[in-house]
Amino acid sequence: MAVWRGPADPPGRPSVRFEVAAAMLAETLEQVRLSPSKRTTYVRFALAALAVIVSFKAFWFARWGSWATRELADFDAFHIVAQRVWRGDLDQVYHFEALLKMQMEAAGGMTSFMPWTYPPQYALLLAPFAFLPVGVGYLLFTAATLALYLVALRAIAGANFAQVLVVLFPALAITIGCGQNGFLTGALIALVCLNVDGRQWLAGLTLGAMVIKPHLAIAVGVYLLATRRWIALATAAVVVLASALLCTLLFGWQIWIAWLGSIRESASYLEQGFYPLFRMISAYAALYMAGFPASAAFWGQVAVAGLALLAVLVGAARGLSSRFTLGVTVMVSVMISPYAYDYDLPILGVGLALALPDLVRIASPRERDVAYGLILLAGAYGLLQSARLAMQFGQKVDLDQHFAPAIGGFALMALLVLLLQLVWRGTQLAPVVPEAAQQPS
Repeated sequence: MAVWRGPADPPGRPSVRFEVAAAMLAETLEQVRLSPSKRTTYVRFALAALAVIVSFKAFWFARWGSWATRELADFDAFHIVAQRVWRGDLDQVYHFEALLKMQMEAAGGMTSFMPWTYPPQYALLLAPFAFLPVGVGYLLFTAATLALYLVALRAIAGANFAQVLVVLFPALAITIGCGQNGFLTGALIALVCLNVDGRQWLAGLTLGAMVIKPHLAIAVGVYLLATRRWIALATAAVVVLASALLCTLLFGWQIWIAWLGSIRESASYLEQGFYPLFRMISAYAALYMAGFPASAAFWGQVAVAGLALLAVLVGAARGLSSRFTLGVTVMVSVMISPYAYDYDLPILGVGLALALPDLVRIASPRERDVAYGLILLAGAYGLLQSARLAMQFGQKVDLDQHFAPAIGGFALMALLVLLLQLVWRGTQLAPVVPEAAQQPS
């Protein structure tokens, strides 16, 4: 960001006004915590706005009025897969040619293709929605998962709930807009964090449920391993194995071959840039859209994933508070896989809520300002891009959108650098605590 100089600034000297403005976001947000009336106002406004968006999108998904003809969105894909569960041919959704025909049929012949790479467990979870109209199903799915997410987030954030809602609002809006499962995965990770100390078995159950999106649970799994939460890890493993056995019994062993085949085909699509990479928040997407070859972007993603896990291990080993280390762990969980979208950002909000008490102590106002701004940017950019594409519906799509930069990925890479600095600084401030002393009594 360029330094602004007012007319009274001495030549060659940064403006004092800029210094004040740099911390305005952090100061404004953090002042809300000190005023119960402001907290209530912010929360009510945010919740009302989210309710309006959910209601609007429910009509949209129901194809009401002028939306009778529209392209498909993510929850439409969920609804199609739920129907295939009851028709007994779930394996067909993992064959992209067959899935494309299903989606075109549902959309009346026009659709942007959405590949399906979720494990069979997620299809089983979605199965009941096949008996509901798509609009009603969307409303129930989104409202229920959003409510669960907000309750869990409120339990973690406490007095910082309003602040987290403001920072996260664009990401919440984009998740509602497409009917994705970011609230569900965010709630599951939040429940892991709420129970990891007192009820490890419950933390393990919810971590095991993350089998629906396992790449977002890697960092938390590494944290549990580093802190020797054996009960939680064992419980999670049992959940994964039991759910896999159930899916095998219901869908046959061939479902796993079909699933693995879809992953390989999806990797090819990613390498060729066929996904809407400008909506992704991964380092791979950011580097690929910046002009790097797919191989270089891949190794950039590997480096970012390694640094993210390093932050987890250093925080766990060097005596940082368990809450701050767990917060960093959750925040970096969306930075590990090349396949991460802006609708996965609700998980990052859980990490922010965990880290905030220590963040105020460790980070300077400017660093906190940067952290909040980067999270806002990652969510808002996807929201703006989605709005731009929605305005182009029915028109010839500008091919330049395929080459739009993946700003969200750059924002999260910058956030990772900041988190690494804070973790290192925290290890210098905190004495190394023996592992036995960190375990709950």
